[in-house]
Amino acid sequence: MKGFGGGMQQLMKQANQMQARLKKVQEELANQEFEGSAGGGGVSVKVNGSNTVLAVTINPDVMSAGDVEMLQDLILAATNEAIKNAKETSDKEMSKVTGGMGMPGLF
Repeated sequence: MKGFGGGMQQLMKQANQMQARLKKVQEELANQEFEGSAGGGGVSVKVNGSNTVLAVTINPDVMSAGDVEMLQDLILAATNEAIKNAKETSDKEMSKVTGGMGMPGLF
């Protein structure tokens, strides 16, 4: 059983190191900005890695059309694209740390 305990300690050490790296990556991602746009750039939305909306930009030409429903759809589409971009980048960066293994509950 002596060998098992040493292996377990090494495993725990590696798990703690991975958790520290994951936390660092999460902090870095939270500070990054991701953008989504819709309507040929008529509407753009910026979010951070925590999926907080930072900015919404609407081209005045879109406003002059006067179609409120279209504007709402463009804002929704741009926001969803920005969040998708943030998630894809987050998944990619986390996968680098975990070696592609799914680690539910760690992040």
